[in-house]
Amino acid sequence: MGKQATSWNTLQKKRWTLMILSLFTLLTLTFFFFTRSAFNSCNSTDHFQAQIQSASQTSSSGPNPLGFMKSKLVLLVSHELSLSGGPLLLMELAFLLRGVGAEVVWITNQKTAQADDGVIYSLERKMLDRGVQVFSAKSQKAIDTAMKADLVVLNTAVAGKWLEGVLKENVKQVLPKVLWWIHEMRGHYFKLEYVKHLPFVAGAMIDSHTTAEYWKNRTRERLGIKMPETYVVHLGNSKDLMEVAEDSVAKRVLREHVRESLGVRDDDLLFAIINSVSRGKGQDLFLHSFYESLHLIQEKKQQVPSVHAVIVGSDMNAQTKFETELRNFVLEKKIQDRVHFVNKTLTVAPYLAAIDVLVQKLSGPGAYISTLNALLSEYARGECFGRITIEAMAFQLPVLGTAAGGTMEIVMNGTTGLLHPIGKEGVIPLANNILKLATHVERRLTMGKKGYERVKDIFLEHHMSQRISFVLKQVLRKAMS
Repeated sequence: MGKQATSWNTLQKKRWTLMILSLFTLLTLTFFFFTRSAFNSCNSTDHFQAQIQSASQTSSSGPNPLGFMKSKLVLLVSHELSLSGGPLLLMELAFLLRGVGAEVVWITNQKTAQADDGVIYSLERKMLDRGVQVFSAKSQKAIDTAMKADLVVLNTAVAGKWLEGVLKENVKQVLPKVLWWIHEMRGHYFKLEYVKHLPFVAGAMIDSHTTAEYWKNRTRERLGIKMPETYVVHLGNSKDLMEVAEDSVAKRVLREHVRESLGVRDDDLLFAIINSVSRGKGQDLFLHSFYESLHLIQEKKQQVPSVHAVIVGSDMNAQTKFETELRNFVLEKKIQDRVHFVNKTLTVAPYLAAIDVLVQKLSGPGAYISTLNALLSEYARGECFGRITIEAMAFQLPVLGTAAGGTMEIVMNGTTGLLHPIGKEGVIPLANNILKLATHVERRLTMGKKGYERVKDIFLEHHMSQRISFVLKQVLRKAMS
């Protein structure tokens, strides 16, 4: 009877685990929902800033601030459809607008050579199931929609190629109702073929103040063009993700399940980087830092639990040269029992529940740039924003982030996490920070709690809804005039 009872309990536990995991799978795109930030126009006046400040103090209860978009026709133009940040963010905007009764049409401008047909099909099905229409980018339907739409949102700089490539002689008629949402900070996006129409759109929306300032200066100095009125809108966490983050039972079950699948114990320490594995995302530098931290622990004879590195964002099918290099490094350093690769996924909640510390990417574009000047110019920008950062903070995780870019607008150094220099200069400082958090349990817990409080204060969906509603109202007003 004892064995039967044990087996039955085990079976029940597995059933509950599967049910909860299935629930997360059905939650559409919990990975990248919007939320609030103290955004303001890069060209704003004091009066404009006062309006923004007033909006931030509005309660989450009451009518949906995006309600005025009901029955509006909105065309969303994405440069690609993938599991990367830009397309998923645009998709979340589509669902927010559908939630208030807007008519939403989606087009994808190009299919990359590395595009996964299965991923594209899955994401398109999600949109169709939520009432988002999906048209071919070069179809007459897409052109007709652009002409009739109340609002056109271009997502990323590369999406600008669609304007002249498809609309052609109709471009000038569409530009006054275009909101250009920009996420990139890499230099190779600054090409006139992408952004020559940027000065003539109704407005630009950018994820962080650092990125907005970068675009303002770079377009003026390199391209000789002027940015349109620009609004800084920080991203944020969805209600779905917050519900999971605040459910202690769900987190415990997920933690047990993921750790069991990785083959680690409950008291092991897991430091994770969650980003698509590619050059420029910093997985190589993270592994170097992790390896150095293991040496520091050994040299200082620190008594700590077993420390592990988790890389979420692998692509088992692609077998890229970069990922092969990562795996070879792990084998060469004989740390394969401490490093775990996890395939890329939309559902990050189980991994946030399972780990102890999030490591934000170290490298900017051009991780292997050789000259010092190039290194500084490319690395100094850092991450545009880093959505995974605030998601981790919602799960009360301390963040080891880069002292550059939008990360400095999120992580409070010494309070919600620790910052390190970006690029190769950050390898040893990050190793030291890993050691600090590995040896101080109370510090980890305190930072995690402070991060959660910061999310509740400024990075929730209702804050963002207030902010983005103000931007859309400004753009619609310009479009009508």
